[in-house]
Amino acid sequence: MRPLPDAAAVLLGQEGAPPRLVAHLRLVHDVAHGLTALLAARLAFDREAVLFGAATHDIGKVVHVAELSGPGHAHEPTGRALLLEHGVPERLARFAGTHGSWTVPGTTVEDLLVSLSDNIWKAKRLPDLEALVVDRLATAGGVEAWEAFMALDDILDELAADADERLAYQASHPIRRDL
Repeated sequence: MRPLPDAAAVLLGQEGAPPRLVAHLRLVHDVAHGLTALLAARLAFDREAVLFGAATHDIGKVVHVAELSGPGHAHEPTGRALLLEHGVPERLARFAGTHGSWTVPGTTVEDLLVSLSDNIWKAKRLPDLEALVVDRLATAGGVEAWEAFMALDDILDELAADADERLAYQASHPIRRDL
């Protein structure tokens, strides 16, 4: 598994991120690394932004710790604000706020790839999200949607294959630092 980008690791350390959160972000970052490598020849996007977004998308959970083990979206605006407070540019901080909603106007391909990474790490397939990525792939490659779908489906199957190990790795980390 790849380490988090230095800037993300420093921020998480400064915020006293719980071990489970760090483990989760590392897993999503690692999947994003693989996803972006496999899509780079088919689609133009800012890979550095996607990788930073994957590494920090849930940073708001340092404040909303209950969302590490339960549902909630309060971490999204909190995470974006926290990143901005640390001087992270909006173009990178936005992923903390957009990773859970990919249908809003202005959603970029980078937003879609962070969202996709945040789901496929645990083998969760979301047809609506995948359809948006397929549309971008088809347009960028000048291919039919079915062809773009087949390519993406193969990539996602490959990335999802190790989901059980990733889930076990995340679960092996405590939710709170003091445990």
